[in-house]
Order: sequence, then structure tokens, then C-alpha cells
Amino acid sequence: MMTTKGIMIGEDGLGRCAWQSNLDDYRRYHDEEWGRPVTDDRRLFEKICLEGFQSGLSWLTILRKREAFRAAFAGFDFDEVATFGDADIERCLGDTGIVRHRGKIVSTINNARRAQALKAEFGSLAAYFWSHEPGVDERPAFVSYEVIAANPTTPTSTRISKDLKKRGWTFVGPTTIYAFMQAMGLVNDHIEGCHCRGVVEGLRQGLSRPVPQLA
Repeated sequence: MMTTKGIMIGEDGLGRCAWQSNLDDYRRYHDEEWGRPVTDDRRLFEKICLEGFQSGLSWLTILRKREAFRAAFAGFDFDEVATFGDADIERCLGDTGIVRHRGKIVSTINNARRAQALKAEFGSLAAYFWSHEPGVDERPAFVSYEVIAANPTTPTSTRISKDLKKRGWTFVGPTTIYAFMQAMGLVNDHIEGCHCRGVVEGLRQGLSRPVPQLA
């Protein structure tokens, strides 16, 4: 049942962003992961790669294959993925548990090598990404369904996308990057009326942002 546009009331009486559709696994992801600030490099790398795999698909499809992706890509340890070669590409192409797209598989290996370079330069992936956290002046005063639906990209996601592409990353367009920012808590896009919005805002306020340690 909807109370306001974009909000769905669950059997527990709590309002949630409607995209989770009250499906058990999607609801858990919404409640326990999406939007909560992440500073762990492996999780950041995993998410940016999976957002690339999602291109043209639904996130639910990727979420339900996430454990298979983790098995295929060494738990998204980018130092290990950076060593992958032709045999690993063929292995992944034969893995029915993941999305078997050669370009996206090759991109993940490429991006692992680019992640190593980014870590060497900034000290961590977290320090790089959080240095691009948008300021209050770049955020809407009221986060509604209409605002989110009208803004699949932002000036910040466009800037990050352009910078990553200059650094050799692939499958990192502005829409992909904004979805990554939403999921990793660089912004709080749980809409007003969602019970997670206040929880996530509290976590963001208490977060110790990583600071770049430039090489």
C-alpha cells in the first residue's frame, strides 16, 4: 500500500522506498545496506563493478547473483583481480551464476588495476570517493520521489565519471556513478517518509570521513 508517491508500507507498518517492492531480499538490502556510508575499499570496488554489470539490467538481478560474482572475482579483492588473465576471462564467461558479458568482465579486471593506481595515489579508494562527497549546496532541500526520478545523474556524478575515465576506468558513466553514490552513502537518497532516512542520516553525521594521503 502506498501512502505518498514512492513510499510503500510493509507488513511491519514501516514506510520504505517503494523500489524494494516488499520482496524479502530486496527489502533487507534496502533496510540494511543501501545508503549506509561505506569506507571499506573492497566493498566500494565490488559495488562500482556490480553497478557496471547492472547496465541494461535491474539491480535485483545483480543482487541475486552477488554471491556468485564474489566467488568469480575473488571476493572483489582488487589486488587479486588485477592479476586475472585470459584463462580467468574464459572461466568467467563459462560461469552461469554471473552475467556473462565479455566487455564487463574485462572491464572489472581493468578497473582492478586502475583501483590499485588510485589507492597508490590517494591512500585508499575510500579517500578518493569521499573527497567527492557533494556539499549541502549541491543537494535538494527535500528528497522526494519526484526529485530522485528527475535526477539520474548529478554534477558530482558527472565529475567523478569524467575523472575516472581519464584515469582509464571503464563502465563508469554518470548514471552508474550516481547509483554507486546512492548505495554507498555518499548521498542519502532514502526519500522523505522512508524509515531508513533518519537512520542513514545519523550514520552519515557520525562518520569519520577518510582523508586522502596523497603520494
